[in-house]
Amino acid sequence: MRDIKKDQKSGGMAVNAAPRYLVIIEAGPESYSAYVPDLPGCIAAADARDEVESLIREGIALYLAALRERDQPIPVPTTSALEVAVPAA
Repeated sequence: MRDIKKDQKSGGMAVNAAPRYLVIIEAGPESYSAYVPDLPGCIAAADARDEVESLIREGIALYLAALRERDQPIPVPTTSALEVAVPAA
């Protein structure tokens, strides 16, 4: 099994480096949901945050395994996030 991570400086690919995907976790009134922007359709929902974190990790692993089984390319993670502090009104 081969994991691929994009080398940001050279644009090349490094073998055996585990990709790191951004996961968005949203809190709802009674539950949590999570999704991976770089893996369309990779989502999870649960009553507790720790449960949704566990489920999305499992979902990512299953998603990537399905791609490998079909000899499809593993998406290179490209999404990033930024927290912005907003001055109080």
